[in-house]
Amino acid sequence: MFKQLMPTRPSSTSRSSHRSFAVRLIGWAGKAVLAFVVISLVWVVITKWVPVPYTATMLMDGNGVTKDWTPLSRIDRSMVDAAIAGEDSRFCSHSGFDGQAMLQAFERNQQGGRIRGGSTISQQTAKNVFLWQGGGYFRKGLEAWFTVLIEKIWGKRRIMEVYLNVAETGIGTYGVEAGAQRYYHKGAAHLSRIEAARIAAAFPQPKVREVTGASGRQRRHGNAIAARSAVVRGQYDVCVYN
Repeated sequence: MFKQLMPTRPSSTSRSSHRSFAVRLIGWAGKAVLAFVVISLVWVVITKWVPVPYTATMLMDGNGVTKDWTPLSRIDRSMVDAAIAGEDSRFCSHSGFDGQAMLQAFERNQQGGRIRGGSTISQQTAKNVFLWQGGGYFRKGLEAWFTVLIEKIWGKRRIMEVYLNVAETGIGTYGVEAGAQRYYHKGAAHLSRIEAARIAAAFPQPKVREVTGASGRQRRHGNAIAARSAVVRGQYDVCVYN
């Protein structure tokens, strides 16, 4: 009777089975991580040379997609100046992440109002090409990984070229070539400084910000970008063209 009430100890076979499953689980996780690293590296290397056909954002856009991949050599330099001036003034000096911009965004967000980000052009490009829109720590972690890869493998010139081809420039419109055709009825190779600045001013919220016919705060923002573009050309875009 007493022996029957004693708790049954797990058999050595059961403990061995549990350890075996844990080892297999760790092995599967390791293989998954290794596969992801290899696939992401190959993906980044391929897109260093091959135009990006579509992004997740494009595929999920219910408004259709208008785009026209254009080499950086056929995009007016004023568009590069405006992108750097409006989105990432330290593009040439950081290695993918701008700690100062992140801190400034954090401090502004603590004051309330519209949430601002501190993402660099490199981070935005990594997100647009390899990931999806939206937040979350998991996606942010992947964004950081791809940002490091494109900084190391692509370089600044390619990052800028891809950014200007995949960035949303209006409802269903992607890339500055399609944006230039839509708003100014000419190619991106012929944009003036103010026209480029107007497109860059709409980058953060292209579905709601006006490019042509902008007024008030949006117009002033475009004018400010155009003014800063003159400084950018002499100081910051050397990494793109040299």
